[in-house]
Amino acid sequence: MVDDRCISLQGASACSWGQRRQSRDESHKRGLNSKIHLAVDAHGMPVRAIITKGTRADCSQAQALISGFEAECLLADRGYDSDAIVEQACEQGMKPVIPPRKNRKTPRVYDVDLYKIRHLVENAFLHLKRWRGIATRYAKNVDSFLAAVQIRCIAIWGAIL
Repeated sequence: MVDDRCISLQGASACSWGQRRQSRDESHKRGLNSKIHLAVDAHGMPVRAIITKGTRADCSQAQALISGFEAECLLADRGYDSDAIVEQACEQGMKPVIPPRKNRKTPRVYDVDLYKIRHLVENAFLHLKRWRGIATRYAKNVDSFLAAVQIRCIAIWGAIL
């Protein structure tokens, strides 16, 4: 069994008591400690993917995820609700369709009917995770995992084209 301080192996000398195991950096992404941030087009086809630590907030990657895109609407879930993201979307000419977080002091209004189209993003994740290597995160480092995600995105695009 592995705990968060040291790797437990047979024998007491495997883990020195005064020394903590180095924290996992961005290169180690095994298990549930990684998160895929995905941008899709109007047809649900993936156009950009970013991999981060699982503990990092969704809204921290949204600006990098949408920068450079021209679209009519930005559909995102509550995790991406922040004033900075809404402002950037408006600057890029997008109408933000993001439900407000429940703890927001002044809730924003959003188009509920248009938000129903966001299932296309969830469908893109479904297609990605049909590949066992992505669903179980076999890759040990972030570069390999991102490459696997990009290969799967190419396969999704190849099936359509």
